[in-house]
Amino acid sequence: MTPAQSDFLQRNQLPDSYLEQAQKNYKSVLENFAQAHHKGHSQTRIIAINGSQGSGKSTLADYLCTVIAEQQNIATLALSLDDFYLTKAERLQLSEEVHPLLATRGVPGTHDIGLAIATINSLIAAQSPTLVTRFDKSCDDRFPAHQCETVNGPVGLIVLEGWCMGATAQQTSELCDPVNQLEDTEDANAIWRNYVNMALAGDYQRLFSMADTLCMLRAPSFDTIFKWRLEQENKMANPLMNETEILRFIQYYQRITEHCLQEMPSRVDHLFQLDHNRQVTETQ
Repeated sequence: MTPAQSDFLQRNQLPDSYLEQAQKNYKSVLENFAQAHHKGHSQTRIIAINGSQGSGKSTLADYLCTVIAEQQNIATLALSLDDFYLTKAERLQLSEEVHPLLATRGVPGTHDIGLAIATINSLIAAQSPTLVTRFDKSCDDRFPAHQCETVNGPVGLIVLEGWCMGATAQQTSELCDPVNQLEDTEDANAIWRNYVNMALAGDYQRLFSMADTLCMLRAPSFDTIFKWRLEQENKMANPLMNETEILRFIQYYQRITEHCLQEMPSRVDHLFQLDHNRQVTETQ
């Protein structure tokens, strides 16, 4: 085990066995990147990862960046769609002008997609230092600029992960019936879900189209996500939500997550089917 791999395991609180499984499961992604990078020489490649809450997106992004940086000797950077949430003040304004549910971060329409695209373009151009914003979930707002990272020079790989990465909008007719209690009682007129759907159909597609490769960590069902999200919360030094709050929170994500689980597998470049314990059971 190399020092970089050891640091990776420590950062993500993982057993040594993860490396063996990851090497087997994600071999095709690493090989495809190596081939594409060789052909494109210094061109920046972007790998996007879709996966529900708690599916292991950030861990996979970190793994790919760690291994590729070590094996290919190139600069890598992992980004999360979460890094580009609108500020708390901006979401509060949205909640007052459009719908109260938009105060809660997560769904399309609560990100600064223009900032995400500009950040990635700046990293690709590498003509000047790029400030990479990060989001502090403990205070539900962005970190101050002086606490964020500044990246210099060219980046050979950007891994961009997010729960709705690569998602497509639904037909308007599909939005009529609520999928859970949150939509039924707090979005009875479907204003929130229509706003979210329109946002997803807009600039989000520009951002998604920047990816060279789309991977999906596919949960067995939406029902599994509560368990995963609870485990994710319990790993935090200072948990932000209890079980009741998590049950409510994941309802914000249910519609688009279920849509992704149904329609996305046929069009991704790498599909990783997960079981209830987040183990990869099948790859395509």
